[in-house]
Amino acid sequence: MEPSLHNQELILVDKWTYLFRPPDRGDVIVFVAPPNPSQDYIKRVIGLPGDTITVQNTTVIVDGVTLNESYVDPNNQGNQYAPIINRHVPPNDYFVLGDNRAGSSDSRDWGFVPRKNIIGRAAFVYWPLHENNDGFLPNVSSVFASVHPGSAALTLLGYGVMLDTDPVVLLIVPVLFLVVFRLGSLGRRLAVRGVQSKPGTG
Repeated sequence: MEPSLHNQELILVDKWTYLFRPPDRGDVIVFVAPPNPSQDYIKRVIGLPGDTITVQNTTVIVDGVTLNESYVDPNNQGNQYAPIINRHVPPNDYFVLGDNRAGSSDSRDWGFVPRKNIIGRAAFVYWPLHENNDGFLPNVSSVFASVHPGSAALTLLGYGVMLDTDPVVLLIVPVLFLVVFRLGSLGRRLAVRGVQSKPGTG
């Protein structure tokens, strides 16, 4: 995944986001490798279910839109695989590519990633931090801006709250759940004490 990720880096995998929305184009995901289930791979989502993908040499086209892939270093560009022409992504599958195109084993080689294989989203590099790495992976959504929106937009939860998937928010969500749970528990305890303290309730 050079240059976005480097060998030996330790990565925080976010398993929360995909409970609320499906993977989106540009997400870097960790998944059980279809060609070798004993290994986990990390690649970038390029195509969603229903998309039509063409890969000719180093040109990637999604639903008729040629991608200008800023996250692929020209020095790492390349394609050792046969061309893919208008390949349709099946339901519940994803088309993924490595950023190190010249040396990546990805959907060009072994096909699609089933949704059930996806472990989570690579959210944060926590060791080591480099001069070109502040921990957060860069947002590359602009690369896919001209492609029709997928089904992975912000999700409306049951109480009408929009959930953003910014990594900072993802770190806060579990804390909010804990706070709400604690406040609910505290409220019940206070209510019980109030009933017990009333005369004639014993």
